[in-house]
Amino acid sequence: MIRVKETESIEPICPHCGKQVVEILARRIESMLGVRFVYFCSECKKVLGVSHRKGFWMG
Repeated sequence: MIRVKETESIEPICPHCGKQVVEILARRIESMLGVRFVYFCSECKKVLGVSHRKGFWMG
């Protein structure tokens, strides 16, 4: 099993621009099937990830 260790002493690095990620921007995307969020680097604006869908039946 892989352990997860929470830390505040290290800043993650953007895989696209190589700069430290100190702020992540998010954009809400709505559709008939629910809501998702796209997360992107505040420096280079490239996408870091997309959230799972949250539909009305999922609370």
